[in-house]
Amino acid sequence: MTTRIGYRWTVCALLFVVTTINYVDRQVLGILAPTLQRELHWTESQYGDVVSWFSLVYAFGFLAAGRVLDRVGVRRGFAVAIVAWSVAAIAHAFARTAAGFSAARALLGLGESANFPGAIKTVAEWFPKRERALATGIFNAGTNTGAIITPLVVPWIALTWGWQWAFVATGSLGFLWLVVWLALYRSPETHPRVTPAELTHIKSDVDEPAVFAVPWVRLLGLKQTWAFAAGKLFADPVWWFYLYWLPKFLDTKYGIRLAQLALPLIVVYMIADVGSVGGGWLSSALLQRGWSVNRARKTAMLAMALLIVPTAFAPLAGSLWAAVAIVSVAAAAHQAWSANVYTLASDMFPRAAVGSVVGIGAFAGAMGGVLFQRVTGRILQANGNDYTPIFIVCGLAYVSAWTVIHLLAPRLEPAAVEEPVRV
Repeated sequence: MTTRIGYRWTVCALLFVVTTINYVDRQVLGILAPTLQRELHWTESQYGDVVSWFSLVYAFGFLAAGRVLDRVGVRRGFAVAIVAWSVAAIAHAFARTAAGFSAARALLGLGESANFPGAIKTVAEWFPKRERALATGIFNAGTNTGAIITPLVVPWIALTWGWQWAFVATGSLGFLWLVVWLALYRSPETHPRVTPAELTHIKSDVDEPAVFAVPWVRLLGLKQTWAFAAGKLFADPVWWFYLYWLPKFLDTKYGIRLAQLALPLIVVYMIADVGSVGGGWLSSALLQRGWSVNRARKTAMLAMALLIVPTAFAPLAGSLWAAVAIVSVAAAAHQAWSANVYTLASDMFPRAAVGSVVGIGAFAGAMGGVLFQRVTGRILQANGNDYTPIFIVCGLAYVSAWTVIHLLAPRLEPAAVEEPVRV
């Protein structure tokens, strides 16, 4: 009899918790940015440079993390990664200069780059194909959970014990998770709590064909690769902007200090959760109505891109909650956009190439984030903290991305990948 509830869901719960911790640790700096800027006398350009170091190292780390995890396994690989990023998170408490915070952000980006490749690999080892989408959705929910928890706990810690303890307390969570991970995790084949029935269920997929590798040089010569990369390059920097600069915007424009920051940010990320689910549902519903993949995906993505255009007017909003409403819709539309962009890789490429194409796109998005963060800091420093030009860019980014995608892949036709090289 097929096992429906088993130890694999405990593993999934561990992945959800570590993904939540991952997002808590990366967001603490954004929550504390106005406080740190006043206390440490950072310029806007210095802050932009500090946060860009995370994205820069994260981009290169993401490319390497998958290969490292394949070699050492997820049990040891996750252990090393979370030690690195937890040490980095705590190290922020001891930094006093922009250079010190930049070094801590770089190490944080290196450690955190292993989380998603590690979690996806773990799901592949513990779940049959028919359950992997659900398991991935569960652990990925940790991203918005972390974004909601952080503004709830970090201001309270900082106001009670000082901003240094906010970094120490949140950074220490990773070590607690590590103890549980090492105690509970083994591969399914050797785990004492996996029953023979559950192991049979985990291994129930028909044997897959041999794994092939498509050379990156070949992928980089395809328009479809650049179409997917454009979807990430234009959109991902906007999400990083919300993560790192939204607290500063609310502080500058509406005088929202640390103690009042939680509710606006929670509203933004809770509504973003709705977009994450709704975006995938929309294109799937259109497909069920008989629409082509090209028409369904692009209609859903164009609708999200148009919903984001009013973001350009956020700095002109007459009240805090009007601005929060505008940004919330944009954040939800971004998540819906991302849900559809990720499917473009599997729509246009064979399974053997999807991982590499996603890696290329994620790298492009992170590097776009590096540039956008550095430019944002310099623009704000030059114009006296006027966020209007930044939000105009955010509002037009997705329409621009959609246009580039349509020009490069007008019919989302399958990529003509040459005969792959067997590995």
